Amino acid sequence: MQLQIRQRVFSWTDSYDVYDETGEARYEVKAELFTFGHQIHVYDKRSGREVGSIHEKLLSFMPQFEIVMDGRVQGTIRKVFHLFVPRYEVDYQGWEAEGDFLGWDYRVTRNGREVMTISKELLQWSDTYVLRYENPAYEIPGLLLVIAIDAANCSKD
Repeated sequence: MQLQIRQRVFSWTDSYDVYDETGEARYEVKAELFTFGHQIHVYDKRSGREVGSIHEKLLSFMPQFEIVMDGRVQGTIRKVFHLFVPRYEVDYQGWEAEGDFLGWDYRVTRNGREVMTISKELLQWSDTYVLRYENPAYEIPGLLLVIAIDAANCSKD
């Protein structure tokens, strides 16, 4: 299974459209315009209800984000200083995330076993990510992780 996450080119805030493998629009991602730090919300396209959100914690040395689902903090992601490979400390779903040298592809594991991959498509008008996963229960948590990683990459170190 997979989702394609495409950032909108002409938008005042971080906004994305999310499509499933058939090309159907599944989710819409919108950031709040007038906030301190990233405040990003994910909505189901069919129902219009919010399925999760990402909130930047401002008073931290490295970029750090809370992942919220059903109005409760489900976990955090923090960018970790590392010389060559983008690395994140993930306290979320028991996952670990590690990127490649350029920070375009990520491997997400649980107990050393791969649960999903995140790859950035090159030569696109805007940032476009592909999230591949096997377990359907990982769709929304995985989508929130991709958005948090992109926000962490865009934040100042």
